[in-house]
Amino acid sequence: MAEVKVPELAESISEGSIAQWLKQPGDHVEKGEYVLELETDKVNVEIISDYTGTLSEHLAEEGDTVQVGQAIAIVDENGSAAAAPKAEAPKVEEAKAEPFKAEQAAPAKEAPKAEAKESSSTQQVIASPAARKLAREKGIDLTQVPVADPLGRVRVQDVEAASNAPAAPAAAPKQAPAAKQAAAPVEVNDDRIEVVKMTRRRQTIAKRLVQVQSEAAMLTTFNEVDLSAVMELRNRHKDSFVKTNDVKLGFMSFFTKAVIGALKKYPLLNAEIQGDHILKKNFYDIGVAVSTDEGLVVPVVRDADRKSFAEIEKNISDLAVKARNNKLGLSDLSGGTFTITNGGTFGSLLSTPILNAPQVGILGMHTIKTRPIAVGDQIENRPMMYLALSYDHRIVDGKEAVGFLVAIKDMLEDPEQLLLQG
Repeated sequence: MAEVKVPELAESISEGSIAQWLKQPGDHVEKGEYVLELETDKVNVEIISDYTGTLSEHLAEEGDTVQVGQAIAIVDENGSAAAAPKAEAPKVEEAKAEPFKAEQAAPAKEAPKAEAKESSSTQQVIASPAARKLAREKGIDLTQVPVADPLGRVRVQDVEAASNAPAAPAAAPKQAPAAKQAAAPVEVNDDRIEVVKMTRRRQTIAKRLVQVQSEAAMLTTFNEVDLSAVMELRNRHKDSFVKTNDVKLGFMSFFTKAVIGALKKYPLLNAEIQGDHILKKNFYDIGVAVSTDEGLVVPVVRDADRKSFAEIEKNISDLAVKARNNKLGLSDLSGGTFTITNGGTFGSLLSTPILNAPQVGILGMHTIKTRPIAVGDQIENRPMMYLALSYDHRIVDGKEAVGFLVAIKDMLEDPEQLLLQG
């Protein structure tokens, strides 16, 4: 018998919920074949079997929360699909006793779970795969490892430091079960109220939005930009652009180029805080917020500074389609040095976007409104957009934040600068 386990997916993913079993007990599975779909806080991932044989048992049901490293199915490597019908007779009896079986099986499974209890609470810690491996090798409980990362991520150096430190009190890990007990079912004695459980992604979005506001010194500054020049340029070239590149010339490529130009002038907005260190990133992976039915996701345009307007537009369009079809991979979402969010698509006139941790800056675009603007001694109607920059005041001062927005404004009002600086 071989166990199918939840693999280590990404540094920030420690658990997920089983969305759908693709293989049922008795089904034949090949090595590398998908057996279930796992919903994580970022994307849905299809988990494969590392073994060939017959899937003999599910160890978790659809909707259950499972941890990285947890066994979720049993594959009989000596079994075959043909042998499956023989097991059908006793399954009738098992089906009748299912409610009872679940209760009776609990004590039996508690024995291995008691041994793995510490491991289960450890899996709730956000840690890199390398840190988890080192912790297992050294027998260190990740919940007891002091971390320098402001977001609580355990890294290899934290585990190494903990291995040389005195053992921590054993009482702390016992707090983990208490946290689990807090998620009790909600009972409402009013048929006018519908109780809907949040999806894992929505739970994570909620947790992280609150977390970033409590950990970062977040501040927002505003400006406005006259988009007359950009709109005139788009109108002149939109037909030839589509004909040549098979993609529309939108606003996002202009804003992405402007953001890159401003980041080069103000590099701290392209940085990250780790403990008492600043990581300055000399590359430009720009996250673009996309709204989906299941919540907001931020796929990343890699090396955006090396891409043309057409490549950026195609990249963003492809990522948006994948997001809405729930086809984004972890590689599409990981990393990112700065984020752009466009509330203007929904008609937002002004907002204060929340940072996408561990990034220290996010630009908010808004709807374009034609407003009377003083141009010299004249009053003219111009297409205006409010811009909002939320930033982490721990490493970015007001001078840099305001200068960053002014740089974006200047480049968009004179788009030729984008060819030189963006």
